[in-house]
Amino acid sequence: MLEQKVNQFVKRHQLFHEGATLVVGVSGGPDSMALLHYLNAQKQQWNWTIIAIAINHCLRGADAEADIQYVSEFCLTYNITFEGGKVDVPKLKQEERLGTQEAARRLRYTFFEEKMNQYQADYLVLGHHGDDQIETMFMRMTRSANPSALKGIPMKRPFATGYLVRPFLAINKDMIEFYCKNSGIVPRRDPSNDQDVYTRNYFRKHLLPLLKNQNPNLHHSIQKLSESISADHDYLEEQAKKALENVLDSPVEQSTVSISINLLKTYPFALQRRMFHLILNYLYRTIPSGLSYEHEQQFFNLLHSDRANVTVDLPNCLKLHKSYETILFASNNKDVPYFSTSLPVPGNTTLPSGNKLLASLKHDNISDVKRKNTLILPVSNKEKYSPFIVRYRKPGDRMYVKGLGGSKKVKDIFIDKKIPLQKRDQWPLVVDQEGHVLWIIGLTKGMIPNQKQVKQYIQLEYKGAEHF
Repeated sequence: MLEQKVNQFVKRHQLFHEGATLVVGVSGGPDSMALLHYLNAQKQQWNWTIIAIAINHCLRGADAEADIQYVSEFCLTYNITFEGGKVDVPKLKQEERLGTQEAARRLRYTFFEEKMNQYQADYLVLGHHGDDQIETMFMRMTRSANPSALKGIPMKRPFATGYLVRPFLAINKDMIEFYCKNSGIVPRRDPSNDQDVYTRNYFRKHLLPLLKNQNPNLHHSIQKLSESISADHDYLEEQAKKALENVLDSPVEQSTVSISINLLKTYPFALQRRMFHLILNYLYRTIPSGLSYEHEQQFFNLLHSDRANVTVDLPNCLKLHKSYETILFASNNKDVPYFSTSLPVPGNTTLPSGNKLLASLKHDNISDVKRKNTLILPVSNKEKYSPFIVRYRKPGDRMYVKGLGGSKKVKDIFIDKKIPLQKRDQWPLVVDQEGHVLWIIGLTKGMIPNQKQVKQYIQLEYKGAEHF
């Protein structure tokens, strides 16, 4: 019965190909031993090369050593290539403050990857079964509000030099135990599986029997649900990636992503959600455990807020900045840099952006006076101006603006011009020797004295790929 169910599953989902090299994770327990026995029985038909891998996690002393020896002897009996390994889970737990299960999983998959590369294997085959799928789905349901978490255990995914596959997701634990008994397999048993201190064991001992009592074939229903959710998720994820390209306000950088609120709102909520998570997946090397559906809700609150400038903190120093019609995702692990330099006349200076500011003397030519990236000043005040100071803003900076009859705070000019909050502290200003702000480069020019009777001028010109 096991063989028939698994064969149908393998064929329907095209899990393997002929002539492949299979690396099989084997613990000595019933699931992995039944898997190894089943694959070995199919080996000749598929022309497979099989390598069994058993790993000692340094958690159970002599019992773990005995498990490795048991698998080794089984492989010798059936003429299967065997590789044993040892990984230090207690050491990794201490170094990185991980739980036992997470540390063991990380080291185990690293070892599997090494062996896949060594043998240039096509598949890593693991013995997760239908009951494992039920436990996983319900565990995630209690912990997460993210629909993608309900995809469950994937039956096939890219891994190392090939794919990780789980052909036993088509069957349940009872079928495995029956197969072991009929095949003369006396597997090793890990006593910790009978304890409910681990979450999975708790679900296995207390919840699973109740669910299977209601539906003995629940593993079939849950597996079909997992496959359906995965297919829907993959399609929506692809659509979200395409949509995200359209809502990006600027090219993606290593630590920042800027998106247009108005464009984002034109897409269905399902895609908006996925775009949010795509951005997080890009900015976070590993999604932090502290990230929850509440942060997602904060993002949508920000999206629909009437406030012009709002900042929200996410885990691991990531911040969301809403500024008018833009939301910026930015890492906040660096202080705002300080910048101040002098600009002689004639001369030039390089801004932190890599763009240049040039100062030159002009005669009887002020044709460029209205250009956005050019500032013209009378040479009669050269002593007052030269050298100019080019710097970022300081608290209290003010500028004399034409038509006001007085000065105005630089902060208020930024607000009036709807400059995003995160750009204001790194926007270059030109200041004279008396501390007066003459030019917020590319944005606002200060009030310039009458230039009609002046024969010589100082021209400041901003040049670069970045235009304000």
